[in-house]
Amino acid sequence: MIKKYLNRIIEELLPLLAVPAALLIGAGMLLALNANPIEAYGALFQGAFGDVSGLTQTLVKATPLLLVGLGVVIAFRGGVINIGAEGQIIVGALATTALAVSAPQWPGWILLPLCLLAGTASGALWGSIPGFLKARLGVNEILSTVMMNAIATQLSNFLLRGPLIDPAEIEAGTRIAQSALLPRQVWLLRLVPRTLLHSGVLIAIVLAVLVYIFLWRTTIGYRIRAVGLNPNASRYAGIPVPIYQALSLILGGAFAGLAGAVEVMGVQHRMLEGLSGGYGFTGIVAALFGNLHPLGAIPASILFGGLLVGADQMQRTVQVPSALISTLLGLIVLLVVGSKVWTQYRARRREINE
Repeated sequence: MIKKYLNRIIEELLPLLAVPAALLIGAGMLLALNANPIEAYGALFQGAFGDVSGLTQTLVKATPLLLVGLGVVIAFRGGVINIGAEGQIIVGALATTALAVSAPQWPGWILLPLCLLAGTASGALWGSIPGFLKARLGVNEILSTVMMNAIATQLSNFLLRGPLIDPAEIEAGTRIAQSALLPRQVWLLRLVPRTLLHSGVLIAIVLAVLVYIFLWRTTIGYRIRAVGLNPNASRYAGIPVPIYQALSLILGGAFAGLAGAVEVMGVQHRMLEGLSGGYGFTGIVAALFGNLHPLGAIPASILFGGLLVGADQMQRTVQVPSALISTLLGLIVLLVVGSKVWTQYRARRREINE
């Protein structure tokens, strides 16, 4: 009994060891670049958490990561993989921008929630396309969601150089690919003066709690998890598996679309190229590190937000490429997934032995 309990603790702690293990490997890379690992990681931590500016910027980065991560959690729990969050962020931001700049005279109490809803709905619509293809035609959702990312990028390029381009850019002749500023009544509330920290972080945390309640305390959430755990048994129990797989992709798209809306309303205040900032892929890492649990995604998103913020400080301090952080993120993914595969292997071995 004690041995079984210890094995369970070890298996739960294994994913948490992914970060220190990745940092240890990263230290070897830093040495190969003739950089001091202690100085580099000290600069990374100081840049992310060392003062109010760094901490607030970390929370700003964590907000879209958490929203994307919540969508990833729902998709994974439903047995599907959503790689399309990058595109869903883009269409969410585009829809929010289009609505905001077309109705600048509307009062904030109407326009602000409508903009958030527009971003969420457009992301859900974008996620429904691979969801429909998966449910009706059996198309692999990994391929379809990745392809939808490319479509969203090209759609953004077209709109930001045409219908949504800032009129001031046309008058100046510069034609920079960006929209006009959003009206001030849709800017999200600043929580700390003279920083970028906005109320979107509170929205994300509240939604994390609601997603937990949805997945573990509602019938629909139970069916989504059942489909993800065993689609054959779910089908035998009368659960329409394709419908719940499609629903998982739609909800994943909705959260990514909301992340795009929050980013454009809380940080950029206009739509521009590169707004997604890689959040769609880093959010997957945060969800995996949070053990695919809505509440676990909160600290995981803060951690990875800190890595993104601290990378700039580390680059300036020890003169190493900031792309090293991308390498560390990739290592963390490999180690987290590897630990889960090893845990599942051990569980199967125990079942055979018993």
